[in-house]
Amino acid sequence: MTDDLPLTPDAGWNALYLDGEWTGPGDRDLIDVENPYTREAIAAVPAGTSEDVDEAYGIAAEAQASWAAQPPQRRAGVVEAAIEHVTENWEGILELLAVEAGSTRVKGVAELQTAKGMMQQAASYPFRMNGEHADSIVPGKENVVERVPAGVVGVISPWNFPLHLSMRAVAPAVAAGNAVVLKPASNTPITGGLLLARLFEEAGLPDGVLNVVTGSGSEVGTAMAEHPTPRVLAFTGSTEVGETVAAKAAGNCALPALELGGNNVHVVTDRADLDRAVDGAVFGSFMHQGQACISINRHLVHEELYDEYVERLVERAEALPTGDPTDEETVIGPVIDETQRDTMLEFVEESVDAGATLETGGDADGLVVEPTVLSAVDPEMEAACNEHFGPIAPVIPFSEEDEAIEVANDTVHGLSGSVHSQDLEQARRIADGIHTGMIHVNDQPMNDEPHVPFGGMKESGLGRYNAESILDEVTTTKWISIQREPREYPF
Repeated sequence: MTDDLPLTPDAGWNALYLDGEWTGPGDRDLIDVENPYTREAIAAVPAGTSEDVDEAYGIAAEAQASWAAQPPQRRAGVVEAAIEHVTENWEGILELLAVEAGSTRVKGVAELQTAKGMMQQAASYPFRMNGEHADSIVPGKENVVERVPAGVVGVISPWNFPLHLSMRAVAPAVAAGNAVVLKPASNTPITGGLLLARLFEEAGLPDGVLNVVTGSGSEVGTAMAEHPTPRVLAFTGSTEVGETVAAKAAGNCALPALELGGNNVHVVTDRADLDRAVDGAVFGSFMHQGQACISINRHLVHEELYDEYVERLVERAEALPTGDPTDEETVIGPVIDETQRDTMLEFVEESVDAGATLETGGDADGLVVEPTVLSAVDPEMEAACNEHFGPIAPVIPFSEEDEAIEVANDTVHGLSGSVHSQDLEQARRIADGIHTGMIHVNDQPMNDEPHVPFGGMKESGLGRYNAESILDEVTTTKWISIQREPREYPF
């Protein structure tokens, strides 16, 4: 790798990446990429079209077979080289995440560490695509079951953790011998898409194996989902859009791999260690301005601890440094855009109008939304029953374990959650009772480990990422039987 791999915002990102070539805008419209803190344009990328998607899928289909035929050490070596590029360009990537996605230093580092871990897992996949040999009920027959690449994988990724949530699908798919077409979010086309193209290009990935089409969800995203070529369509985003994507993919018998919205609870029982519960609450609610599908959306706190919990949470929220995400001291940076800001503040206002108490926050300076705590919250209030996706902590009281479980489950979502109790049997009872794909005892919901399956129940998604789970998503099995001796047929 070259030590001067250009990763600055002005490093020529105004292109699609097709068949190993950086394709300029031509007569396509341009989409400005704006810094969410300053609202200044830092770059412009082509507004790709459905024709670009069709071309990208055709290129991927053409490149996939020869890539799948490469020995496992070759495919693993490309991913390992890409990991080296991430490490050597750590600070440049952090800057890109800050100015494009509004990522604070602590969030950017966490995202990079997780993405790197995903890539390290992926580098092992070429050596883990094991098949099996099975006896046959037919005399003289041999059965072999192989694990083979799915073929072409389409990836539609979001803006909140753009590098991580693109890489967790792209790296495993490539490592397993697939070709990929990636559509990043229009807010974060660099860190969610073009950056990955540059990293894998430098790593020696053959032309056509990874293609990136930037553009709007309405045109490029729709074309990605309804195209007949991909065998897997990986999507991370809202439940509403994900259900549409899944329907379009399933119409072509493509496998939808979905990680969708959440309405995660942080249950604080009467036997909780309050210090630990509040520590987890602050991180789980305010990390990356609450812009995570696995952040805390509802705080369910036992009535005996309720008042003190609210008091401590308010004190901690008011002490969080806010402002420019490029300042290493900042904890609360900007949310991604005006639409997101206005929606979350409307949820707060509507909840206060319905009887909630605004303990702190509730306003914004530009796109920097104040850390907000609401008390006296009813589960049906807007800030609690919706995925607010902001630095907002609605605190709901409860009196009995069964009540906490009932409130926790009163949602279409089932992604993550957390339970605090020094009585681990109590914590486990509650955790077992909550219908969610992931739940964490004496911690908070924002956990993602590369070697542990990640995904949700109900309308929070289909399938799982990470570990063997994502390998199952991007591969399929093929049964080959060999009749070694003449077979007797009944006619």
